[in-house]
Amino acid sequence: MICTIPLLLPCIVSAADGPLFSPQGYRIARYRAPLPVHPPAGQRLETDQLVALIQQENPLLLDVQAVTVRPETEEFGIAWLPSKQRWHIPGSTWLPNVGYGQLDSRMRAYLKSNLERLTRGDRDRALVLYCVVDCWMSWNAVKRVAAMGYRNLYWYAEGSDGWQEAGLELVPGVPVPLLSK
Repeated sequence: MICTIPLLLPCIVSAADGPLFSPQGYRIARYRAPLPVHPPAGQRLETDQLVALIQQENPLLLDVQAVTVRPETEEFGIAWLPSKQRWHIPGSTWLPNVGYGQLDSRMRAYLKSNLERLTRGDRDRALVLYCVVDCWMSWNAVKRVAAMGYRNLYWYAEGSDGWQEAGLELVPGVPVPLLSK
């Protein structure tokens, strides 16, 4: 009986606050929370494994940290509005918000077109997806990218926080622009 109580607690809490996951299995609430050990697809990497992978395979590093979006108006196009400088792993491409549990058609197209451009259509290109520690955005992004047919996936769950904690360099990130309609 004691062993089952911790398993029931998250259900009780989430029932009062609404669901944590969509019917498709994406996390849709409380994105900053402890993560599972295993990714929904691909392989989880520790920092030393990521360093080795970068040296051996030159993977595509995808930072999926969320950012506020300025909506498109008649006067201004849609744009990212970072509230502070994002620091990420050198060589990364920042594709904000693609790790949300539910994406509108514009964000799905943004992810699809950027993946096609960055991989040159190679569905076997090594992709490493990350965010910050205890962030479900990267977990969701791995799940979504796998569903799009990409096969060589890695999840760096510790994200830029783990990279920095290991004493490794971070560089300023600039999000890939959104396209206006």
